[in-house]
Amino acid sequence: MTSELDKVDILVLKAIAPDAMKALADRFTLHRLDLAADRDAFLNEVGPRIRGMAAGGQVPTDGAMFEKLPNLEVIANFGVGYDAIDAVEARRRGIIVTNTPDVLTDEVADLAVGLLLATIRQIPQTDRYLRAGHWPNKGSYPLTATLRGRTIGILGLGRIGRAIATRLEGFGVAIAYHGRRPQPDVAYAYHPTLLAMAQAVDVLMVVAPGTAETRNVVDAKVLAALGPDGVVINVARGSLIDEVALIEALASGTIHSAGLDVFAEEPHVPEALAALDHVVLLPHVGSASVHTRRVMGALVVENLESWFAGNGPLTPVPETPWVAGR
Repeated sequence: MTSELDKVDILVLKAIAPDAMKALADRFTLHRLDLAADRDAFLNEVGPRIRGMAAGGQVPTDGAMFEKLPNLEVIANFGVGYDAIDAVEARRRGIIVTNTPDVLTDEVADLAVGLLLATIRQIPQTDRYLRAGHWPNKGSYPLTATLRGRTIGILGLGRIGRAIATRLEGFGVAIAYHGRRPQPDVAYAYHPTLLAMAQAVDVLMVVAPGTAETRNVVDAKVLAALGPDGVVINVARGSLIDEVALIEALASGTIHSAGLDVFAEEPHVPEALAALDHVVLLPHVGSASVHTRRVMGALVVENLESWFAGNGPLTPVPETPWVAGR
């Protein structure tokens, strides 16, 4: 028997978790933009039938795309960050946007702490040293920096920022944060400006959302304020850091090192950054475990199912709030 959901046309911008793709195919009529040879021709053909979208992979979703999807009602984003979607324009057009908060918080927080340790203790570099056969010939690997005695400054004390802070408490380090406003239910030191926090800490943990306001917020002045023992860790979005300034700061010794899981123009990483041996670079894997990607995909499906069943979205983003019965 065919259900009502089978009749709903859903546009998939880029394949997401396999379990989610199967669930979407089982419940809806899918149209794959990522498989289209001519995207414009494809959208001209199927666009008027599309009522829902599964988004992800940083595919730009803006007014130009919305024009081709006149009957679009809801966008379910695969991920907590949705900066590739023009949510303000979506709201203007009456389109609901959802994301996948909470379900990836622990995974990203784990990765952030692991990346911090890997960067400070040079874990990937020591692995390469051993594999290259240097230990018998050159002796022990040179001594590294330490986490001991450091102060960690968190840019963005949201769900993930708090989870990172909770984990770091176990390491006995001092913790500070900067955000739009102080949070009365935490005891960490609050700094009203990012520059002031950078002057007071020696590790900058970047966890804030990628928005127009946060673009290149970590600039040359902030990096200089961290000082020569400073370490930058970014598990948020590459757009928050001025990459040119970061490369210069790393090359000149203005800061000690950096651990990056995200970049400004993914999947492209500047050659000048990749050439630096005292940084740790990861290919945007913060939430990339089988378990977490599975539950993220399930939430994408559940948001679409709930919407088209008439129950509204489960996790709408702040720009497109949902009021039942509107």
